[in-house]
Formats: sequence, C-alpha cells, structure tokens
Amino acid sequence: MPNASNRPPRPNLTGPIFLYALCDLFGLACVGIGASWFVAGKGAILVNFPASAVEAVACTAGGLAVMLWAVARILRELAKQAPAMQARYDAYIAAHHPEQAGRAAEDKSI
Repeated sequence: MPNASNRPPRPNLTGPIFLYALCDLFGLACVGIGASWFVAGKGAILVNFPASAVEAVACTAGGLAVMLWAVARILRELAKQAPAMQARYDAYIAAHHPEQAGRAAEDKSI
C-alpha cells in the first residue's frame, strides 16, 4: 500500500463485519428481486419468483428487515473499535498535523 502512513486510520475489517456485510448483500438481493416484480409485473430477475404481489411484498419486506439488522450489527462492531480508532487517529494527528494536536486535546476536554 503506497504511503499507508499518510492516510488517516480506518476501521479494521473483522470476520463478524464481513459476515454481516454478506447478510446485508443478501437482503439487498431480496429487495431487488421483490421490487422487480413491481416494475415488470412478473419475476424479472428470477424466472418464477416472485409469482404474486404477496410474494413480492414478503421478499421486499424481508430483505429490508435483513438489511436493517445487518447494518445495525455492523455499526455495533465498528463501535467496539472506537477506542483503538481514536488512539490511532490521535497518533496520526500528532505525527502529520502537530499544530492541530493541541486543539484536538482541548476539544476532548469539553
């Protein structure tokens, strides 16, 4: 990675975050499959699914529920990394923007 030390720190991709992202993609696929019925009047992505409005609504609503669940879990996992991210960010600011380091410490005390 070129000049990795010149960019601000980023969250780490952990196994749970990756699995929740896959769940989010599954939910997005369900929303797309269900919503395609409303556009085409038949299953446009999969040949015979959804076959009715009830299946299309169930697929779309289920996909939205899975997406919201997965995003909430991703945000929870990212929140667990907050203390380490803050420490890495403080070190980055001190190394690359020393004039801002004092101001960042003052902002924390407020």
